[in-house]
Amino acid sequence: MNLRSEWNGARVRTDELFRLLDPAALFDRPVAERHRLIFYLGHVEAFDWNLLSRHALQKPAFHPGFDQLFAFGIDPEPGRAPADQPSDWPREAEVRAYANRVRSELDESLDAVPEHLLHVAIEHRLMHAETLAYLFHNLPFEKKRGPAPEIRPTQPITNDFVEIPAGQATLGRPRDDGFGWDNEFDLHTVDVPAFRVSRYKITNGEYLDHVRDGANPPHFWVPWGDRFFLRTMFGEIPLPLDWPVYLTHTEAAAYAKSHDADLPTEAQFHRAARNTTPVNADFERWDPVSVAEGQSNGVAQLVGNGWEWTSTVFAPFPGFEPFTFYRGYSADFFDGKHFVLKGASPRTAGCFLRSSFRNWFRPDYPHVYAGFRLIKNQ
Repeated sequence: MNLRSEWNGARVRTDELFRLLDPAALFDRPVAERHRLIFYLGHVEAFDWNLLSRHALQKPAFHPGFDQLFAFGIDPEPGRAPADQPSDWPREAEVRAYANRVRSELDESLDAVPEHLLHVAIEHRLMHAETLAYLFHNLPFEKKRGPAPEIRPTQPITNDFVEIPAGQATLGRPRDDGFGWDNEFDLHTVDVPAFRVSRYKITNGEYLDHVRDGANPPHFWVPWGDRFFLRTMFGEIPLPLDWPVYLTHTEAAAYAKSHDADLPTEAQFHRAARNTTPVNADFERWDPVSVAEGQSNGVAQLVGNGWEWTSTVFAPFPGFEPFTFYRGYSADFFDGKHFVLKGASPRTAGCFLRSSFRNWFRPDYPHVYAGFRLIKNQ
C-alpha cells in the first residue's frame, strides 16, 4: 500500500467513528479531563494542516483561529478538568467546512510532502482512531450506533507461569529502518535476568476474586445487585470471566503486590514477546476476546486484545532526539508521571504493532483498553 492510500485509509477510520454518533453528542464531554468531542472533529484536520502547511508546503493560513483552537489536546492533572461550555465552541457545520477545506488544499499538494511528515500525519490520525474509541465508550448507548456486543461461552483459564531465560532484550529501532516516533530511538540492548511471566493476561475472573477481597471494581465494570456486568462499547453484558480485565496502572500494581508479584518492565515484556503473533488488533473487534484465543505454546497475546501496563516510567532512550517539527510529542511526557504500555488493543491500528512502538498514560487513567500480567523475578 502506498502512502496516499494509507493517508486516505486513516481518514476513513476517523470518519467512520464520527458517523457512529448522534450529532448532538459532538458537544458532550464523555471524559471529564478531556475536550468535548467537537474538538477532535477539528483536531485531526488542524494537526494535518499545521504540520504539513508549515513544515512542507508553506501554504498561507485560511483560518488561523481554527488552526490554533484545534491544535492541541489536553492531559491535565487528575481533578483539574476543563470548564468550557458547549456554547464556547464553533458549530458542527463550521468545523466540517474547515475540515473539507484542509483536505482539499492538502490533497492537491500531497506529492510534495516528505514521506517522514506524511507518516507522522497518518499515525497521528490512527492514534486518535483509538483514543476516540476510549472517549466514545463513555457515552450513553443511545448516543451512538453500532453492533450489539457478542456474548460467547466462557472458557476455563488456568493462568500458570512461563519461564523466560536470562538474555538480552532489544529495545527501540535503528534510525535507518523506516519510520518511528522520536521516543522509539535509538536501538539498544538490555541484559535481562531470568524471570517467570503469567501465560495469560489477568482475566476478569481472576480480578473478580480480588474485588471480592475488598478491591474496588474497575471502571468498565457495572454492579447489578450481587453480580457484575461489563460495559462494552455498545451494550452491557454479563462479566466475561475469560476476557482480560481493563484497569489502571495503580489497580494493576496493587493486584500484583497482593499476589507477591510485579508488573513486567518494558525490557521484560520484550523478552517475553519474541516471535509473538498479534491477536484481536488492527480494528478487528470493538471488544476483547478470551485471553486464550489464538494460544499455541508459550506466553499468549502479548500483542493485541489489550495494551499491557509495565512498571517502566516513560522516559527517553539513550540517544533520544525530539522531532524538530513536534518537539513536545514525547518530551512533554518525560515527567515521571506516565508509565509505558506495550502490545496493542482491539482498536490499535496495524502500523503500531511494531515491537518498538511505545504507548504511555498516567497511572490512574481508567479509560484506556489496558490490562496486565504478572512476573516473578528469580
